[in-house]
Amino acid sequence: MQSPKRLQNVFVVAERPAELHHFYESALGLTIKFRDKDRWIQYGVGNTSVALASREEAAPASAGVVMVFEVEDFADASERITAGGGEVLGTRDMGSHGAVLSLRDPEGNIVQLFKRQGTPTP
Repeated sequence: MQSPKRLQNVFVVAERPAELHHFYESALGLTIKFRDKDRWIQYGVGNTSVALASREEAAPASAGVVMVFEVEDFADASERITAGGGEVLGTRDMGSHGAVLSLRDPEGNIVQLFKRQGTPTP
């Protein structure tokens, strides 16, 4: 198995993303890189991204912080995840944005693998 290419982003599942955006913008000085109304508000921080995600956008995560690792493909990912004691929650095709495979680690934390559009899907 290849190691992830990089930490693609980290997102916070937010009950009220617009209000939380005000905090991150005013208290931490983050500037918007991309925004999809109040569903997804993304900031550029160094060579990665930090985002606020509405519950509907963050599914299947219900709370907390989610790490998203960029990978080349999802080949054998399901088998490796379950063999390691994790649970595959599903994949989501985001069209031109790429696709994500969501998983739960053995302690219940949500993690996502992200691949860019045009790379193989299992």
